[in-house]
Amino acid sequence: MPRHQTVPSGRVALVGRPNVGKSTIFNRLTGTRRAIVTAVAGTTRDVQARPVEWQQRVFTLVDTGGVVGASEDPMWEVVANRGRRAAGAVDLVVFVVDGREGPVPADDEVARELRVRGIPVVVAINKMDDHRARERVPEFHRFGFEPIVEIAAEHGQGIGDLLDEMVARLPAAPVASPSVGEEPEAPAEPAVVVVGRPNVGKSSLVNRLLREDRVLVSPIPGTTRDVIDEVMRWHRRQFRIVDTAGIRRPGRVAESGKVEAVSVIRARHAMEEADVAVLVVDAAAGVGRRDASIAGEAAGAGCGVIIAANKWDLVQDRGPVFAKEFDERLRDALKFADYAPIVHLSALTGEHTERLLGLIDEVDAARRRRVTTGELNRVIGRATRAQTPSGAGRGTVQIRYGVQTGVAPPIFTLFTSRGARLHFSYERFIENRLREAFGFKGTPIRLKVRGR
Repeated sequence: MPRHQTVPSGRVALVGRPNVGKSTIFNRLTGTRRAIVTAVAGTTRDVQARPVEWQQRVFTLVDTGGVVGASEDPMWEVVANRGRRAAGAVDLVVFVVDGREGPVPADDEVARELRVRGIPVVVAINKMDDHRARERVPEFHRFGFEPIVEIAAEHGQGIGDLLDEMVARLPAAPVASPSVGEEPEAPAEPAVVVVGRPNVGKSSLVNRLLREDRVLVSPIPGTTRDVIDEVMRWHRRQFRIVDTAGIRRPGRVAESGKVEAVSVIRARHAMEEADVAVLVVDAAAGVGRRDASIAGEAAGAGCGVIIAANKWDLVQDRGPVFAKEFDERLRDALKFADYAPIVHLSALTGEHTERLLGLIDEVDAARRRRVTTGELNRVIGRATRAQTPSGAGRGTVQIRYGVQTGVAPPIFTLFTSRGARLHFSYERFIENRLREAFGFKGTPIRLKVRGR
């Protein structure tokens, strides 16, 4: 039977003063935990956008920072301006207010802006699980917007009614041409996570790659809080670029409070889901133990690793000797990730960002590479003839044969006599021979040992 493909249509923005529950609604409607939710006003900084499907309709939902109202965030004005821009480029606005508190002057400010813009508005009175909020509902009619929907986002109350009202006011969805049978799945978009210490230029690099001012940038460490991802095209390829919060050492994260702690957890989770991690280091400040620790986390997560030495425009006049010594220090600090390619670049000027994209493409392909059992065993045979296998205990071990048992990252299972473990140094020797023979640029390799 022919079937029609659902095509995304329409953009909806969640707007309102800080701490009325916009991020909770965003997470509830998108079925994710992308937006960080805390009791701290001004937690959301960057604009989040994710698809929502309801009643066979798909639209894009946009979460903004609070556009007016009290916030102790030093970046509040920048965040508010970005939220206003995002809210101005949509088909519908969901004006979120707090039923427990009732209308406040900051809500009136938002309402005035929305009336000037002339965009259709649905009012969502949140936190209606509190019985005291019932008495305040009539007060929200003073804004002059219809319809008004009562919800409790934290518990899912009224969410279906809200979605019905949203879909009813969006433009008609285009329908793709009918097709017969099952349609082939679109190729997966490799997820490329950008990680590093605070203030090394991760968000600037993401904006450079996307060629737009997508992510909030400032000299204040810890500017990025949410995990932000966008799809970009490059030479007929698509990548999903993921920006993350800077990862500091645990002691400092604990001192800074809940928001940063949640941000760091999200950054680590993004590495676990990524195909390639771009570790951004500050070329001017040099490499430290924290950089090595983050690289270790990325390698442990199994994603490919590329080291991007950012701010190279500040040091490139020191000449080729400095570049060589810098790379040597970097390799020494990150011995366990010596397979990771290094690129010197500048997010500010754009120098060598094209080279970075080429490396991402190569590393992603290497991570998914398969080799035949015959090729693999020829390499293992040459390696064991050149150096006799040594076991984890005393004596030698015989490697009978090997097979590739997984990709992304590549996994090889070696069958040994008596199932004996190999000495870690010999495992490293085998890994190096595999890299020499098959490349595997930028990707960790997993070795497993089994008996016959």
